Amino acid sequence: MNIRGIKQDLLTLLLELGKGSHPNEFVALLIERDGVIEELNIVPGTITGENSASVFFDMMPLDTHLVGSAHSHPNGVLWPSGADVRFFPRAGRFHLIIGYPYRTGDWQCFSADGEPRSIEVIA
Repeated sequence: MNIRGIKQDLLTLLLELGKGSHPNEFVALLIERDGVIEELNIVPGTITGENSASVFFDMMPLDTHLVGSAHSHPNGVLWPSGADVRFFPRAGRFHLIIGYPYRTGDWQCFSADGEPRSIEVIA
């Protein structure tokens, strides 16, 4: 699966989710269509708080288009924590961290092993 980018509308929604959830984190799963990340899935039973957000893996959808995750860092740090790096491989290959203050450039994409990845924002 080759991911070309993320839809601008979805990125805007993720930034708004971060803002609306602040000071708590949010977490969502990302869905791709034809190589573009364009949808999200909020898993039932997700637990959120000021320092973490957790997904129950047995509630994850069985979807071949599941490509990764997005979650917020209310502290504004756009770098994965140790817990993030342990979570990433279980949820896919592309992971977005959305950071405070949730403006257009306040996000970063990472691979499943926590390395920065560059993806295009597609209108």
